[in-house]
Amino acid sequence: MRVLFNTNVLLDVLPEREPHVSVATKPVALVDNARIEGLICATAVTTLYHVGAKDLGRKAARDHVRTLLSLFKVASVDSDVLQRALEDSGFPDFEDAVVHEAAHAAGAGAIVTRSTGDFVKATIPVFDPHELLAAVAARTD
Repeated sequence: MRVLFNTNVLLDVLPEREPHVSVATKPVALVDNARIEGLICATAVTTLYHVGAKDLGRKAARDHVRTLLSLFKVASVDSDVLQRALEDSGFPDFEDAVVHEAAHAAGAGAIVTRSTGDFVKATIPVFDPHELLAAVAARTD
């Protein structure tokens, strides 16, 4: 299963945001253990570095981004993705539309996000971290 991780899930892991960090690390562990293939949006990398550098310092942020890039494949955000996101997709938030279109372009079978309500118009399955864990467990049982 190829899963695109929304930035908010990864932001829970990087600066260890409570109370979400304990739940957010579990889907990342599925990627680390090769139980799922993880994707991150190209735009998430810069956001994660920016937040990490402010919270943890630039060296730590670089180290975290390097680790992330070793675990996850990067879903491109190119002109086509941005154009499709700009179309009347029914997404109230442009960033969510970009994530959705990047997931499609990368062949993701799902998106994991803490804000599933923002993806009601998605045409691929959208899970919160708990739901993703249950879906993966159901596939392996």
